Amino acid sequence: MSAPTARPSAFAKRAGDAVCRASAFLTRLRRARLFHPAGRSFAGEVTIWGTSGPPTGVAFLDEPGRYPATIRLSKGTSTPGSWPDVLGLAVRVHTDGPRPVDLLVSSSGARPVLRAVALPRRRFAGTYSTIVPLRAKGGRRLWLAALADPDSIDLGRSLAEVAAATRSEEPRLVLATASAVGPWRPFGQVSIGTQLSARQDAALAFDPIGNLPAGLRAVGAMAWLRGQSYRGSRRARGVEAQSGGSIGVTV
Repeated sequence: MSAPTARPSAFAKRAGDAVCRASAFLTRLRRARLFHPAGRSFAGEVTIWGTSGPPTGVAFLDEPGRYPATIRLSKGTSTPGSWPDVLGLAVRVHTDGPRPVDLLVSSSGARPVLRAVALPRRRFAGTYSTIVPLRAKGGRRLWLAALADPDSIDLGRSLAEVAAATRSEEPRLVLATASAVGPWRPFGQVSIGTQLSARQDAALAFDPIGNLPAGLRAVGAMAWLRGQSYRGSRRARGVEAQSGGSIGVTV
C-alpha cells in the first residue's frame, strides 16, 4: 500500500495559486503558450525495448512495448529560422492507462554535468534532457533523454526543415536514461510521422509533472515551479492536462 499523499500547506497553496495566476496572465499577454510557443506537432510511435543492464524499477522504461504517440518539436523563445534557441521535444505516449505519459526534454549536453543544463543550439537532432532529475523507487535519481539516431534522416536547423524531413522519411530519436554520473542507457525510440494541423498543435497540452510514467516523481523547487507555471498556461489557453493528441483524444 502506498503512503498517503501529503496535503500542501495553506502557504504552499497560496504560493502555487499566485504562480498559476502570473503564468496565466503572461500566457494571455503573449497570446500563445508560455513555454515553447513556436513548434510543430506530429503523429508518431514510441517503441520501448527495455533498459539494458540493471532495471530501473520503472515499468515504462524496463518493459518492452509499442505505443502511438503525439510529438512536438519546438523553439523555447521563438528565434527566427535557424537561429540558436533552447529546443524542446515533447512526447505524449498514448498508453492503455487512465492517462497518457508525457515526456518533455530540452536541448542540453550529453555529459553528466551538461545534461543538467539547458543549452541553445541550431540543429534539432542532438541531445535533449529532462534537465532536472526524476526520483525513482528507493530515492534513486534518473535523467531521461532523447538522443540523435545516427541512422536517421537529419531533422535540420529550423521548424520548416523539421516538417520537410517528415515528408520524405520518418525521423527517429533514441530514448535513454542515466544516473547522475553514469552513461546514457538506451531503452527505446521515438519515430516521427505525419505532421498535424496548426489547430491540432494549438489544442495540444502537456503536463510534465502529473503525466510522468508510474514510478517516477518530479521533486524539488524547480519541479514545483514548473508544475504551477504549466497549470497557469493551460488555464489561460482553455485546455486541460490531457488535451490534444493524434488518436482521437478529446480536445
